[in-house]
Amino acid sequence: MPADGLTLAHGIGGAKDLPISPELAIAGAVAALVLSFTVLAVAWRTPRFDGPASGRPAPELLSRVVLSTPFRVAARTLGMALFLFSATAALFGQNLLTNPIFGIFYVWWWVGLVPASFLLGPVWKAISPVRTINLLLARLTGSDPERGLMEYPARLGYWPAAVGLFAFVWLELAYVYSTELGPVRLWCAVYVAVMLVGGALFGNRFYERADPFEVYSTLVGKLSIWAVREGRLLVRTPLSNLDSVEVGPGLVAVVSVLFGSTAYDSFRESTYWLKFIQNNETIRTTPWLGEWIGTFGLLALVLLVLAIFVLATMATGVRVDPHSGPRTRWAVRRALPDQFAHSIVPIVVGYIVAHYFTYLVEMGQLTLIQASDPLSNGSNLFGTGDWKVNYGLAEHPTFIANLKVVAVVIGHLLGVVAAHDRAIRLLPPRHQLVGQLPLLFAMVAFTAGGLYLLFAS
Repeated sequence: MPADGLTLAHGIGGAKDLPISPELAIAGAVAALVLSFTVLAVAWRTPRFDGPASGRPAPELLSRVVLSTPFRVAARTLGMALFLFSATAALFGQNLLTNPIFGIFYVWWWVGLVPASFLLGPVWKAISPVRTINLLLARLTGSDPERGLMEYPARLGYWPAAVGLFAFVWLELAYVYSTELGPVRLWCAVYVAVMLVGGALFGNRFYERADPFEVYSTLVGKLSIWAVREGRLLVRTPLSNLDSVEVGPGLVAVVSVLFGSTAYDSFRESTYWLKFIQNNETIRTTPWLGEWIGTFGLLALVLLVLAIFVLATMATGVRVDPHSGPRTRWAVRRALPDQFAHSIVPIVVGYIVAHYFTYLVEMGQLTLIQASDPLSNGSNLFGTGDWKVNYGLAEHPTFIANLKVVAVVIGHLLGVVAAHDRAIRLLPPRHQLVGQLPLLFAMVAFTAGGLYLLFAS
C-alpha cells in the first residue's frame, strides 16, 4: 500500500457512503431523462444552437488581457515551470509513492484538467509544454509552428488522441506496476517524444487532433462559457459552445475511451469484482494474469460504450439526395456517430465529477503537500510540507451522494438536449423524432448502468 495515506485507487467510498436507495436514484434519473426527451420533442422543433456563430463579446478589458501576448507568455511559462518541476521529480526523485510525480500525473494532470477546462476553457492548449517546446524549436530553425513540414492527414482525425488516451487509462487502471516510477517516466518520455515529432511534422494541427490531453481538455472546455472568434473573447452558453466541437474521424472513439474507462474504474471497485479477485488465488498471486484480465475488462467496457453509441446513432434515417445510391447513403449513415459524439461530453464530465470529486479534493491536497519535497530528502520548498489533508468531505455522505447523482443526471440531460438539437439539423423531418429513440434508449442504458456501477463501488 502507498505510504503516508496515499492511495492511487480512484475509489470515493462505496455504497456505505451513499445514503440513497440505488433503485430510487436510477428510477428517478431514467424518469427525468424520458420526461426531458418528451418535453424536447414537443417544444423544441427547430435548431437553436449555431455552432461557432453565437456568443456575445466579453468585457473589453478582460478580452484584451486574456488575448494579450504577456498573458499567453505567462501561461506558457507556468506550463513549462510545472513541466520542469515534474521532470525533476520523475528523473531525480526516489521510487516512493511520496514522490509528488504520481499525484501530479494521476491527480492534477488527469482529473484536475476537467474542472480547470470546465471553468477556464481549453487550459492544456494554453499551457502545453510540448506546444511551447515546439514553438521554441520552430523559432530557432525559422520554421512555422502552425504548418510543420506537411499537412496533417484528415483521415487520421482524432484517432491518435483516442489511442493516447487509452494508453494512459491502461497504465492507470490495468497495468500492475502503475505506481512505480519507471513506467511513469517511460510513458511521459514517449508522450513528449511523439508530441514533438508530430508537431515538427504537422504543426499545431497535430496537437489539436493527436495530443490526448489537448483533445481531452478542449472537449471539456466546450462546456465552459468562453470562446475566441476573430481575435475577440466571447461569452457563450455552454451548449452553444458544445455545438461547435469540430467533428472528425475518431471523435466517437475519444469519448468512448473517456466514458468507458471511468465506467471500468467504478466496475473494478465494485464488491462483485473485488470478491472475484480476492477469492481467486491464481489471480492474486500472478500479476500478469490480473493485468491481462484488467486490460480485457477496460477494453471491453470501452468497446461496449462505442458499440452502443454507434448502433444507436446509425439506427435512423439519413438526409441524402433521393437519387443517391446505397454507397452514398451508407457513407452518410456511417458519419452520424461522430456527428453526435459531442453529446457524450457532458455525460463524461458528469461521471468524472461523480466518481473523482472526493479523490481530487483529498489526493490533490496530498500532492500539494508532497510537492514541497520532490526529491524525498526532507525539504519544504513551498512551505506546504507540514500541512495536513482535510478529510472533511467524509463527514458529509449525504452531500456527496446527492452530488454524484445530480452530476450524472445533469450530464445526461445536457447530452439529450445536445443530441436533440443536432438531430433536428441532420435528420430528415420524418425521422427527427422516431430517429432519436435508439439514442434515447442508449442514454437510458448509460444512465442506469453508470449509476448502478457508482452505487456498487
